[in-house]
Amino acid sequence: MSQNPILLGLNIDHCATLRQARYRENSRHCGQMVEPDPVALALVAERAGADGITVHLREDRRHIQDTDVWRMRKCIQTRLNLEMACTPAMLEFALELKPETACLVPEGREEVTTEGGLDAAGQRERVGEIVEKLNANGIATSLFIDPEPQQIKAAAEMNSPLIELHTGTFANAYYDLEQRKNELEKLRRGIELAHELGITVNAGHGINYINIREVRQLPWLNELNIGHSILSRAVFSGIEEAVREMKLRMNLTLA
Repeated sequence: MSQNPILLGLNIDHCATLRQARYRENSRHCGQMVEPDPVALALVAERAGADGITVHLREDRRHIQDTDVWRMRKCIQTRLNLEMACTPAMLEFALELKPETACLVPEGREEVTTEGGLDAAGQRERVGEIVEKLNANGIATSLFIDPEPQQIKAAAEMNSPLIELHTGTFANAYYDLEQRKNELEKLRRGIELAHELGITVNAGHGINYINIREVRQLPWLNELNIGHSILSRAVFSGIEEAVREMKLRMNLTLA
Protein backbone atom coordinates (compact mmCIF):
# COMPACT_ATOMS: atom_id res chain seq x y z
CA MET A 1 0.00 0.00 0.00
CA SER A 2 1.41 3.36 -1.04
CA GLN A 3 0.60 6.40 1.06
CA ASN A 4 0.87 9.95 -0.21
CA PRO A 5 1.39 12.72 2.34
CA ILE A 6 -1.84 13.40 4.22
CA LEU A 7 -3.24 16.86 3.55
CA LEU A 8 -4.37 19.23 6.30
CA GLY A 9 -7.67 21.03 6.05
CA LEU A 10 -7.86 23.63 8.81
CA ASN A 11 -11.31 24.31 10.21
CA ILE A 12 -11.36 27.91 11.41
CA ASP A 13 -14.90 28.06 12.84
CA HIS A 14 -13.76 28.56 16.42
CA CYS A 15 -11.78 31.66 15.50
CA ALA A 16 -15.16 33.14 14.61
CA THR A 17 -16.63 31.69 17.81
CA LEU A 18 -14.17 33.81 19.80
CA ARG A 19 -15.03 36.92 17.80
CA GLN A 20 -18.78 36.38 18.18
CA ALA A 21 -18.41 36.01 21.95
CA ARG A 22 -17.60 39.72 22.10
CA TYR A 23 -18.90 41.22 18.85
CA ARG A 24 -22.05 39.26 18.01
CA GLU A 25 -24.17 42.42 17.92
CA ASN A 26 -21.63 44.48 15.97
CA SER A 27 -22.52 45.20 12.35
CA ARG A 28 -18.89 44.67 11.32
CA HIS A 29 -17.21 41.28 11.13
CA CYS A 30 -13.64 42.56 10.74
CA GLY A 31 -11.64 45.74 11.02
CA GLN A 32 -11.40 48.46 13.66
CA MET A 33 -11.87 46.90 17.10
CA VAL A 34 -13.48 43.67 15.84
CA GLU A 35 -11.17 40.69 16.32
CA PRO A 36 -10.04 38.02 15.67
CA ASP A 37 -10.56 37.90 11.92
CA PRO A 38 -11.00 34.32 10.61
CA VAL A 39 -9.82 35.31 7.14
CA ALA A 40 -6.58 36.77 8.47
CA LEU A 41 -6.05 33.57 10.45
CA ALA A 42 -6.66 31.46 7.34
CA LEU A 43 -4.07 33.40 5.34
CA VAL A 44 -1.40 32.93 8.02
CA ALA A 45 -2.29 29.23 8.29
CA GLU A 46 -1.89 28.79 4.53
CA ARG A 47 1.60 30.29 4.68
CA ALA A 48 2.43 27.83 7.47
CA GLY A 49 1.38 24.88 5.30
CA ALA A 50 -2.38 24.31 5.62
CA ASP A 51 -3.55 22.67 2.40
CA GLY A 52 -7.13 23.91 2.60
CA ILE A 53 -9.53 25.93 4.72
CA THR A 54 -12.80 24.52 6.06
CA VAL A 55 -15.73 26.61 7.28
CA HIS A 56 -19.16 25.53 8.49
CA LEU A 57 -21.77 28.16 7.71
CA ARG A 58 -24.47 27.07 10.13
CA GLU A 59 -28.11 27.93 9.65
CA ASP A 60 -28.14 29.93 12.91
CA ARG A 61 -24.86 31.72 12.00
CA ARG A 62 -23.46 31.06 15.47
CA HIS A 63 -19.84 31.58 14.39
CA ILE A 64 -18.88 31.89 10.71
CA GLN A 65 -20.88 34.58 8.90
CA ASP A 66 -21.77 34.91 5.21
CA THR A 67 -19.33 37.81 4.83
CA ASP A 68 -16.52 35.65 6.24
CA VAL A 69 -17.15 32.97 3.64
CA TRP A 70 -17.27 35.39 0.73
CA ARG A 71 -14.06 37.11 1.87
CA MET A 72 -12.46 33.68 2.27
CA ARG A 73 -13.49 32.74 -1.27
CA LYS A 74 -11.73 35.85 -2.61
CA CYS A 75 -8.61 35.80 -0.46
CA ILE A 76 -7.31 32.30 0.20
CA GLN A 77 -4.82 30.67 -2.14
CA THR A 78 -5.57 27.02 -1.36
CA ARG A 79 -8.93 25.22 -1.37
CA LEU A 80 -12.17 26.25 0.30
CA ASN A 81 -14.24 23.45 1.82
CA LEU A 82 -17.78 24.50 2.79
CA GLU A 83 -19.47 22.36 5.42
CA MET A 84 -23.21 22.68 4.95
CA ALA A 85 -26.55 21.30 6.04
CA CYS A 86 -28.74 19.51 3.49
CA THR A 87 -31.19 22.37 2.99
CA PRO A 88 -32.39 24.29 -0.09
CA ALA A 89 -31.00 27.55 1.33
CA MET A 90 -27.53 26.13 1.85
CA LEU A 91 -27.56 24.48 -1.58
CA GLU A 92 -28.42 27.82 -3.17
CA PHE A 93 -25.60 29.50 -1.23
CA ALA A 94 -23.06 26.83 -2.26
CA LEU A 95 -23.99 27.00 -5.92
CA GLU A 96 -23.41 30.75 -5.88
CA LEU A 97 -20.19 30.54 -3.83
CA LYS A 98 -18.67 27.63 -5.80
CA PRO A 99 -16.15 26.34 -3.25
CA GLU A 100 -13.77 23.64 -4.42
CA THR A 101 -15.50 21.13 -2.15
CA ALA A 102 -18.68 20.97 -0.10
CA CYS A 103 -19.14 18.56 2.80
CA LEU A 104 -22.72 17.65 3.70
CA VAL A 105 -23.11 17.39 7.47
CA PRO A 106 -25.94 16.85 9.94
CA GLU A 107 -26.84 19.95 11.88
CA GLY A 108 -28.65 20.38 15.19
CA ARG A 109 -29.24 23.78 16.72
CA GLU A 110 -28.68 22.47 20.25
CA GLU A 111 -25.22 21.03 19.59
CA VAL A 112 -22.03 23.02 20.17
CA THR A 113 -20.29 21.28 17.29
CA THR A 114 -21.33 18.58 14.82
CA GLU A 115 -21.75 15.28 16.65
CA GLY A 116 -22.04 12.08 14.63
CA GLY A 117 -22.28 11.45 10.94
CA LEU A 118 -24.95 12.20 8.38
CA ASP A 119 -27.52 9.43 7.81
CA ALA A 120 -26.98 9.30 4.06
CA ALA A 121 -28.39 5.78 3.80
CA GLY A 122 -31.65 6.86 5.43
CA GLN A 123 -32.00 10.03 3.34
CA ARG A 124 -30.91 8.78 -0.08
CA GLU A 125 -33.31 10.84 -2.17
CA ARG A 126 -32.77 14.12 -0.33
CA VAL A 127 -28.99 13.81 0.02
CA GLY A 128 -28.55 12.29 -3.42
CA GLU A 129 -30.28 15.24 -5.09
CA ILE A 130 -27.94 17.71 -3.41
CA VAL A 131 -24.87 15.63 -4.30
CA GLU A 132 -25.98 15.51 -7.93
CA LYS A 133 -26.51 19.28 -8.15
CA LEU A 134 -23.22 20.14 -6.47
CA ASN A 135 -21.22 17.73 -8.62
CA ALA A 136 -22.94 19.00 -11.77
CA ASN A 137 -21.77 22.52 -10.90
CA GLY A 138 -18.13 21.52 -10.47
CA ILE A 139 -18.20 21.31 -6.66
CA ALA A 140 -16.69 18.05 -5.44
CA THR A 141 -19.10 16.73 -2.83
CA SER A 142 -18.20 14.94 0.39
CA LEU A 143 -20.47 13.27 2.94
CA PHE A 144 -19.57 13.44 6.63
CA ILE A 145 -20.52 9.94 7.73
CA ASP A 146 -19.77 7.34 10.36
CA PRO A 147 -17.55 4.42 9.26
CA GLU A 148 -20.53 2.14 8.69
CA PRO A 149 -20.75 -0.04 5.54
CA GLN A 150 -24.32 1.02 4.69
CA GLN A 151 -23.37 4.71 4.83
CA ILE A 152 -20.25 4.24 2.70
CA LYS A 153 -22.15 2.17 0.13
CA ALA A 154 -24.86 4.83 0.01
CA ALA A 155 -22.20 7.46 -0.72
CA ALA A 156 -20.91 5.34 -3.60
CA GLU A 157 -24.43 4.87 -4.99
CA MET A 158 -24.92 8.66 -4.91
CA ASN A 159 -21.67 9.15 -6.86
CA SER A 160 -20.15 11.21 -4.07
CA PRO A 161 -16.46 11.42 -5.01
CA LEU A 162 -15.40 12.07 -1.41
CA ILE A 163 -16.39 11.08 2.08
CA GLU A 164 -15.20 12.41 5.41
CA LEU A 165 -15.28 9.72 8.06
CA HIS A 166 -16.35 10.86 11.52
CA THR A 167 -13.46 10.17 13.93
CA GLY A 168 -15.18 11.62 16.99
CA THR A 169 -16.22 8.26 18.46
CA PHE A 170 -12.62 7.06 18.26
CA ALA A 171 -11.37 10.30 19.82
CA ASN A 172 -13.88 10.13 22.67
CA ALA A 173 -12.85 6.53 23.40
CA TYR A 174 -9.14 7.26 23.39
CA TYR A 175 -8.52 6.61 27.08
CA ASP A 176 -10.44 3.33 27.04
CA LEU A 177 -7.89 1.07 25.36
CA GLU A 178 -10.26 -1.71 24.28
CA GLN A 179 -12.90 0.63 22.91
CA ARG A 180 -10.24 2.74 21.24
CA LYS A 181 -8.89 -0.31 19.40
CA ASN A 182 -12.40 -1.26 18.30
CA GLU A 183 -13.18 2.21 16.98
CA LEU A 184 -9.86 2.43 15.16
CA GLU A 185 -10.57 -0.92 13.51
CA LYS A 186 -14.00 0.34 12.41
CA LEU A 187 -12.31 3.31 10.77
CA ARG A 188 -9.76 1.05 9.07
CA ARG A 189 -12.46 -1.23 7.66
CA GLY A 190 -14.52 1.76 6.54
CA ILE A 191 -11.58 3.32 4.72
CA GLU A 192 -10.71 0.05 2.99
CA LEU A 193 -14.30 -0.37 1.81
CA ALA A 194 -14.44 3.19 0.51
CA HIS A 195 -11.13 2.70 -1.29
CA GLU A 196 -12.47 -0.45 -2.95
CA LEU A 197 -15.52 1.53 -4.10
CA GLY A 198 -13.34 4.25 -5.62
CA ILE A 199 -14.13 6.95 -3.06
CA THR A 200 -11.47 9.37 -1.82
CA VAL A 201 -11.39 9.31 1.98
CA ASN A 202 -10.96 12.27 4.30
CA ALA A 203 -11.48 12.16 8.07
CA GLY A 204 -12.14 14.54 10.92
CA HIS A 205 -13.56 15.42 14.32
CA GLY A 206 -11.70 15.21 17.61
CA ILE A 207 -8.27 14.64 16.04
CA ASN A 208 -5.54 16.16 18.19
CA TYR A 209 -1.77 16.18 18.74
CA ILE A 210 -1.93 12.93 20.74
CA ASN A 211 -4.33 10.66 18.85
CA ILE A 212 -2.87 11.70 15.49
CA ARG A 213 -0.20 9.05 16.10
CA GLU A 214 -2.77 6.33 15.45
CA VAL A 215 -4.96 8.18 12.97
CA ARG A 216 -2.05 8.74 10.59
CA GLN A 217 -1.45 4.97 10.38
CA LEU A 218 -4.85 4.39 8.78
CA PRO A 219 -4.55 3.51 5.08
CA TRP A 220 -5.56 5.59 2.06
CA LEU A 221 -6.22 8.84 3.93
CA ASN A 222 -6.30 11.87 1.65
CA GLU A 223 -6.95 14.70 4.10
CA LEU A 224 -7.66 15.35 7.77
CA ASN A 225 -9.92 18.23 8.73
CA ILE A 226 -8.82 19.56 12.11
CA GLY A 227 -9.88 22.73 13.89
CA HIS A 228 -10.35 22.86 17.65
CA SER A 229 -7.07 21.23 18.62
CA ILE A 230 -4.97 23.39 16.31
CA LEU A 231 -6.66 26.61 17.42
CA SER A 232 -6.25 25.55 21.06
CA ARG A 233 -2.53 24.97 20.51
CA ALA A 234 -2.29 28.30 18.71
CA VAL A 235 -3.34 30.11 21.90
CA PHE A 236 0.03 29.10 23.35
CA SER A 237 2.34 28.83 20.35
CA GLY A 238 0.73 30.83 17.53
CA ILE A 239 -1.14 29.53 14.51
CA GLU A 240 1.94 29.12 12.33
CA GLU A 241 3.71 26.83 14.80
CA ALA A 242 0.48 24.96 15.57
CA VAL A 243 -0.10 24.21 11.87
CA ARG A 244 3.52 23.21 11.25
CA GLU A 245 3.58 20.85 14.23
CA MET A 246 0.34 19.14 13.25
CA LYS A 247 1.48 18.63 9.67
CA LEU A 248 4.73 17.16 10.96
CA ARG A 249 2.90 14.74 13.27
CA MET A 250 0.46 13.79 10.50
CA ASN A 251 3.22 12.68 8.17
CA LEU A 252 5.98 11.24 10.33
CA THR A 253 7.53 8.22 8.61
CA LEU A 254 5.64 5.14 9.75
CA ALA A 255 7.71 2.48 11.49
